[in-house]
Amino acid sequence: MSIGSTWAGTHDFTASALIEATSISQVQDAVAHTRGQVRALGTRHSFNDIADSPGTLITVTGIDANPVLDEESATVTVGAGIRYGELATWLEARGWALHNMGSLPHISVGGAVATGTHGSGVTNGCLSAAVAALEYVDAQGELRSVSRGDEGWEGLVVGLGAYGIVVRLSLDIQPSYLVRQDVYRGLPWQALLDDLTGIMASAYSVSAFTTWAEDAVQQVWRKSRIGAGPEPMPDWLGARVERPDESGLVGVDPSNLTAKAGVRGAWLDRLPHFRLDSKPSNGEEIQTEYFVDLADGPDALRAVRELAADIAPHLFITELRTVASDNLWLSGAYERDTLAIHFTWRKRPAAVADLTPRIEAALAPFGARPHWGKVHSMTADAVAAAVPRLADARAQFEALDPEGRFANDHLRTLALRA
Repeated sequence: MSIGSTWAGTHDFTASALIEATSISQVQDAVAHTRGQVRALGTRHSFNDIADSPGTLITVTGIDANPVLDEESATVTVGAGIRYGELATWLEARGWALHNMGSLPHISVGGAVATGTHGSGVTNGCLSAAVAALEYVDAQGELRSVSRGDEGWEGLVVGLGAYGIVVRLSLDIQPSYLVRQDVYRGLPWQALLDDLTGIMASAYSVSAFTTWAEDAVQQVWRKSRIGAGPEPMPDWLGARVERPDESGLVGVDPSNLTAKAGVRGAWLDRLPHFRLDSKPSNGEEIQTEYFVDLADGPDALRAVRELAADIAPHLFITELRTVASDNLWLSGAYERDTLAIHFTWRKRPAAVADLTPRIEAALAPFGARPHWGKVHSMTADAVAAAVPRLADARAQFEALDPEGRFANDHLRTLALRA
């Protein structure tokens, strides 16, 4: 059977079967009675083969999300297959919110958490940092639960699907809040390099966009919580407020984007860049992302800018974001406040394959870590050098799944499974 490809068509799945589960018990039965290897498949927003399997894929997106709100503990428990935008809508209707969202509200909660996906904000942890508990189906088909504070917790949240199939998660929530989104154009590169942390901390969530070859950073999106910090200014550090006729990103229909121009709105309608009812991003693209210590950010950016002339012809846009430090072993922000350097490439696989090793070489002195769900060229040795708890994560995965039911070639390439 043909299972199809990832969302952007960057990988064709090779698994021999796909089980579209409609209940947790069906996931348990599938794992217990399916021979060979199995893997969880979410909303297919990865760009590599991390979700593939030589055996069977099991998707949980068809299981009723059944959200359960616990106002006393300020958590919501939800099915792993629900999309962030759907959960956000459910929470907002009840007066609650998430601490952050990724640029795409279309991604599943389980898949985003498992790969360490993030939004932006110097004080905002990645999406995985909000997880308070999770339930997963283990290699024998048994339903297991684990909570924050349990032994090994830090190695299981960003788990890459390597030890089981996560079916439900509990997430920290907070009272709903309002956000305004203001876009600035033409921030001088030197201004960004001189005070990277200050600029990225100038609002609750900040993203900077560039194609590297410009004299000035193309756009800076500042998402400000209403009542928390100063109101944005019309002119800022040599940048100017975007005009209405300039709205949009390279190759993106402006109508697909969340409202800007300082218009106040609910958090779920401002923190993502793209609307849930729209086409996410460009579609015909390849994505790559690396994480470096925020303190090293200016030097890391200077190093990549040396390659600007070669990068720009193959790039839609680069987005710069920040992620607060956490203690999750496989998080890109493990034990360091982080600058995320993201590349949205034109769909030119050969050019990307040529450029990623060069970018990685430029970022190697800064201990760059890859985004697990995106395209990179890093070797197992390079990943191990940049990810301090990689060996501990592997040991835990192998202890929970000694037969390698959830292993695949991608995890072996990263030296996360034998």
